Amino acid sequence: MKYLISAILILLITSFTPRPLTWIAIGDSITYLNEHPNETDHRITKGYMTMVTEKLPGIQYQNQGHNGWTSGGIAEQFDKLGIGKADIYSIFLGTNDWWQGRPLGTMSDYSSNSGNGTVCGSFRIIIDKIRALNPSAHIILMAPLQRGDFVYLHNNHNNAWGSYKPNKNGQSLESFVSALDSIAQKEKITFVDLYHKSGITLKNMVKFKLVKDQRLQWPAWKDIPWNPDTDAYPYPPEAINMTYDGLHPSDKGYAAITKMLIPIMKRY
Repeated sequence: MKYLISAILILLITSFTPRPLTWIAIGDSITYLNEHPNETDHRITKGYMTMVTEKLPGIQYQNQGHNGWTSGGIAEQFDKLGIGKADIYSIFLGTNDWWQGRPLGTMSDYSSNSGNGTVCGSFRIIIDKIRALNPSAHIILMAPLQRGDFVYLHNNHNNAWGSYKPNKNGQSLESFVSALDSIAQKEKITFVDLYHKSGITLKNMVKFKLVKDQRLQWPAWKDIPWNPDTDAYPYPPEAINMTYDGLHPSDKGYAAITKMLIPIMKRY
């Protein structure tokens, strides 16, 4: 009898234990680096997905971050990436679209499902594919972060100027953020405005930028040319602040992203 009662109690407890929520994080290198701190020479220890699930252990994540990818690349390859059914999907894209000069397009491109020729069209494809996988899934649209002058840790010639300037096609990064906000409102999905509200700004991206042996703080460094052939790497470890390379978050930057995601995820 004692064993029967114990078995019933165990059955009751396990019956009321909620199953873990599944979260697929779709993104670019900022998402990808969560599992690859070695590629930052361990300037980071973990990314925002690990930080979120440490606080919310009832959520299990899958990393679908892809280095250097745009929303166009994700839209084109979505079916080949192994993205399955989940309870939560986050989409953290746009910064590479901006830098590569992809046409942003308009809400008309989104509404008419005009295809993968514009960023707005790409996001329509991605969101449609997510809803085909799980119509009741929670979708979180994450705005690109502000950007400083990026220089890749292992190749000075892989560099890009920051969001204080338009891209090569004259588009501002902030206009991409505005378009994503409009998409989120239209679709009634959650929008996380990291660009304006994360606390990651041009002023605190890095503590300084090393240019011609000068340790320059924002905004002084934006007016002095940096030469990848002759100048030293501009962001030694002591320059790390919200980012470690002018673009990719440090642990401190990832913590700021996590702080914005936690209250949202708790609702699920």
